[in-house]
Amino acid sequence: MNFQPIKPKKVSTQIAEQIRSSILSGEFAPGDKLPPERELAEMFGVSRPSVREALNVLASSGLVMSYQGGGTVVLSLVETSSANSLSELIRVQQDRALDVIEVRKCMESWTVWYAAQRALPDDVRRMEEIIEGMKQNLVVKQPSEDLDANLHIVIARATHNIVWLHLMQSLFDAMKEFQQSVWRAVYLTQEDHQLLFEHHNSIVQAIKAKDPQTARDAMVHHLTFAESRSNAYVLQHHS
Repeated sequence: MNFQPIKPKKVSTQIAEQIRSSILSGEFAPGDKLPPERELAEMFGVSRPSVREALNVLASSGLVMSYQGGGTVVLSLVETSSANSLSELIRVQQDRALDVIEVRKCMESWTVWYAAQRALPDDVRRMEEIIEGMKQNLVVKQPSEDLDANLHIVIARATHNIVWLHLMQSLFDAMKEFQQSVWRAVYLTQEDHQLLFEHHNSIVQAIKAKDPQTARDAMVHHLTFAESRSNAYVLQHHS
């Protein structure tokens, strides 16, 4: 018999394993901050040095990055240097943003399909909170660009597939500057904002109804509209 002695796991290893499981289950998306060391120590009932050691283990494996005075941020599982390169490419050649939107149409037609099948009550609640925020912004005539981006990420999270979530977050990070420019240049009227609200509300209602095909149709309709507006922005920018 080749039995091996049982070795008790270090406290920091157990902490790292639990945080890693939370990240890989999608509880934390790329860019999310983990609770501060002090709070984590209280949650786990351990000392702060044990938490710090666990975070160092996670950082060395590329799951998180700690910033001096800025907390610990969850990293994308997708190669981050590629995302940075894509962001730079879009900044230099804005036509490439249209290529990314084309990819998004393909990806999000599937993320919303799976979200409609798999979304849990908490997922739907998050989506409805965002829709309510969009509705309030319509009343006070404020844009909802941040809520818009957040909703698409929440939908990806509702697939409960960590790869979808991290791929979507990486694309949105790369597109962020371009999308802000589009919002400020071509979504100018109250009618535009009302239309975008209706698009997003239709998507969420289909997910809530657990209707994958209607959800997919609504997402493709929305992103085709966004693609046309982005194309108009690029043409206007080049003229």
